[in-house]
Amino acid sequence: MNLKFKLFAFLLVFTLFSCKKEAEEKTLDEYKYTEKGIVLNCDKFDLKLLNEALFSFENDILEAYGKNGQTGAPNLTRAYSQFIRNAMYGRMNYADIVSPHTAKVFEVLKSKQELWDLNNANTKLNYNSSVMACIANNMIDRSLKTTLNALLETNSMSPKLFGPALQSNYGAAIRDKYLSAYVALEFYYGKLFDVDLSQVAEKPEPKVDFNKIPPQTPQNNPHAGHNH
Repeated sequence: MNLKFKLFAFLLVFTLFSCKKEAEEKTLDEYKYTEKGIVLNCDKFDLKLLNEALFSFENDILEAYGKNGQTGAPNLTRAYSQFIRNAMYGRMNYADIVSPHTAKVFEVLKSKQELWDLNNANTKLNYNSSVMACIANNMIDRSLKTTLNALLETNSMSPKLFGPALQSNYGAAIRDKYLSAYVALEFYYGKLFDVDLSQVAEKPEPKVDFNKIPPQTPQNNPHAGHNH
């Protein structure tokens, strides 16, 4: 009888804990980048959410940093270069570049407790999570992968220590989406814990007035100043 009661109590506690965890975790009601497919294959995490988070981040930095002038085509290499440099030197104003969709993605990511370590003074990212293990195991760039795994294995990992290697080889993030995922989680979503996202709104497109006549450039008149 005592054994049956203990078993029942255990099952009850387990069920209540599972229900509480499910209630705490949020879900995303809209996926905007599913057509880009799955580039991050971390089977112990929500793949659809993780890939959506990456592509939403890349779209945000492309809009903020990828354009060279008004007419230049957006360039992701330029966007990563500018973003990583600004993030490393603390020059980011996240509220200015976060899109409403990214804010929604973050709210869901935030509810995934195993992804974060909110008690760490150096980072919000949990370096012992399954996602971080997936990133460390699947990174393509050998030099950065070696550095990252060495820091993780010695419990020395921090943005400050890994940052210089990343900054000197930011172009690898274009080819290596696992490295991109680290950048997104460490330097973007992890920073949004300290940002008020309640006022985030769609950025207005710059308006072009097709009726506006450009000012004419004065031309030299060869007859000016002469009486005929």
